[in-house]
Amino acid sequence: MRLILLGPPGAGKGTQASAIVKKYNIPHISTGDIFRSNIKEGTELGMKAKGYMDKGLLVPDEVVVSIVKDRLTHDDCANGFLLDGFPRTVNQAEALDAELSSMGLKLDRVINIEADSSILIERAIGRRICKECGATYHIKFNPPKVEGICDNDGSSLYQRDDDIEETVATRINVYLEQTQPLIDYYKEKKLILNIDGTESIDDIFNNIIEGLENN
Repeated sequence: MRLILLGPPGAGKGTQASAIVKKYNIPHISTGDIFRSNIKEGTELGMKAKGYMDKGLLVPDEVVVSIVKDRLTHDDCANGFLLDGFPRTVNQAEALDAELSSMGLKLDRVINIEADSSILIERAIGRRICKECGATYHIKFNPPKVEGICDNDGSSLYQRDDDIEETVATRINVYLEQTQPLIDYYKEKKLILNIDGTESIDDIFNNIIEGLENN
């Protein structure tokens, strides 16, 4: 399975990505992880990316695409991959199509997890994280046994600075504005698999698998 995963902040992409890659035995490829890995290893592409990042500039599409293409040649991608965080623009999508075509490959589906903004905001502003182990809770949907205290190690929980309502709403709106052309692009290619992100974690996963295997 060669897949792309789309979804706004708070849609539960991370949870679903973990389950999908386990199901299909494919790597979860995040551009952020690739950048960090290439920079850490001091590769030529990594140093190119770092040069832009150090100046606070966006890494140009051609560098991003080159880094992703290089990652897709690794042995663990033989059975496919799940791309997360890439492509972000139609230009990147077209470049990815061209690179996959040159490798004799093509995408199977683009999973698009959808949820109403009000639900996403409620999820985000209720999120609490352990300062020590990083465990994630939610004051409504997944509360700790003792309010404000981690079940695992008894450490205090905190709310991320960007998990306040105004910031979350802005992040969601920016995502939707930037991503709609990409969704339209893949819809034209009949690759989009829209998934209701308001259901339970298990139901969302089951719907994804059913959509991938029965369409």
